[in-house]
Amino acid sequence: MASVVRVLVIGCGNMGRSHAKAYHELAGFQIVGLVARGDSKHAVDKEIGGGHALFDDWQIALAQTKPDAVCISTYPDTHEAIALAAFAAGCHVFTEKPVAPSVVSCERVIAAARTAKRQLVVGYILRHHPSWQAFIHEAQQLGKPLVMRMNLNQQSNGRMWDVHRNLMASSSPMVDCGVHYVDVMCQMTKARPLRVSAIGARLSNDLPEGMYNYGQLQVSFSDGSVGWYEAGWGPMMSTAAFFVKDVVGPNGAVTIEAGDKIDKNASDDVGSHTATSALRVHHAQLDSNNAFVKPDRLITLADEPDHDELCKREQVYFLDAITKGIDLTAHWSAARDSLAIVLAAEQSIKTGQVISL
Repeated sequence: MASVVRVLVIGCGNMGRSHAKAYHELAGFQIVGLVARGDSKHAVDKEIGGGHALFDDWQIALAQTKPDAVCISTYPDTHEAIALAAFAAGCHVFTEKPVAPSVVSCERVIAAARTAKRQLVVGYILRHHPSWQAFIHEAQQLGKPLVMRMNLNQQSNGRMWDVHRNLMASSSPMVDCGVHYVDVMCQMTKARPLRVSAIGARLSNDLPEGMYNYGQLQVSFSDGSVGWYEAGWGPMMSTAAFFVKDVVGPNGAVTIEAGDKIDKNASDDVGSHTATSALRVHHAQLDSNNAFVKPDRLITLADEPDHDELCKREQVYFLDAITKGIDLTAHWSAARDSLAIVLAAEQSIKTGQVISL
């Protein structure tokens, strides 16, 4: 591998823009091309200094630029095809989640990475967030079983409603966002997911046939822990309790408090989805009068990375994976497992049945 990793950025929307900015700022990468079907590639090119090769077609770009690595930030139903082509061309791959639209196709992508002896890093941005790392650590001190409650409802309008409707041509809110949060649950419990049940609702006729824009899943783990996740997109969504990140165990509870970092009137702002102000740790221990022994502990999180900085940390990890040969076996298993859970939830919605994993 050369001293600089030559990277082709495919997809220049919200995530692609942030990843391109990271590559531009990191000395270990050189952008060899930006790919998008629309005008977003021009805006990104201008933001990061201009002069980059621009392409409408990723296949042409891959053939002409011959990169060392490919960054995939396109719609989920395209991830598998691009990743397989990139591995066949000898490239390393960073892909936004989910890896692919099905567990079988996800496994094909992982197998292709192994065969090509190339690195595959999946964009699980919360794994690089210090507050979420602390959230997981504190949850692991609460005893077992855990009750994990999380949601991300987005009252989208204007451009973001267009983005969400386009996303729903290939992925539901449950899958697109849910993989992050069930991955967090799996890290908290370190237990095997057993069963998934889910409900969903179609709240707009302005959606692809058969798609729903609200869903809620429940997952049971082998240690008795249970998790709940809720996701909704659209102009009809309420901003009441749209950001819930809360874990309860025998020893107490830990909650992410977003405070003034989240504007409920801009719940579709991608920057707010990782924002935190503090962790509130509640201790359940009581004295002989059933009064709490300890007051709640507030962990202040004043120095927090913004969305672009988190994407930069993801790309530092990708660079380390390439240059240091990090063993990504556990990373791939986690990506596969979280996808299996949210896809089981979709199956539950369609069939009305509890799905065993």
